[in-house]
Amino acid sequence: MNFIGKGLIFLVRGYQRFISPLTQPSCRYYPSCSSYMIKAIQVHGAFKGFLMGTSRILRCHPFAKPGLDYVPVNFSLRKNLVDREEPDYQNSKKDLKV
Repeated sequence: MNFIGKGLIFLVRGYQRFISPLTQPSCRYYPSCSSYMIKAIQVHGAFKGFLMGTSRILRCHPFAKPGLDYVPVNFSLRKNLVDREEPDYQNSKKDLKV
């Protein structure tokens, strides 16, 4: 992971540690939006991961249907309707490269 990705994760972890505890839990999905963004950056890199995390935050509103929404193995800005369990990112990425 590059410096920008690590910096973004550092900022999100700061939010999780210092700002999130001061507010009521309001995320409609599991995993939480901040955890989703961290995982998206780890799996897809800084730029795509940030886009995916931002898209997820925009989807998370009071009128959204709650539920599971794991980071998809393939880049997508839409809700992950396929995976009902957390994907195995390491093995899936290896399969994509072959």
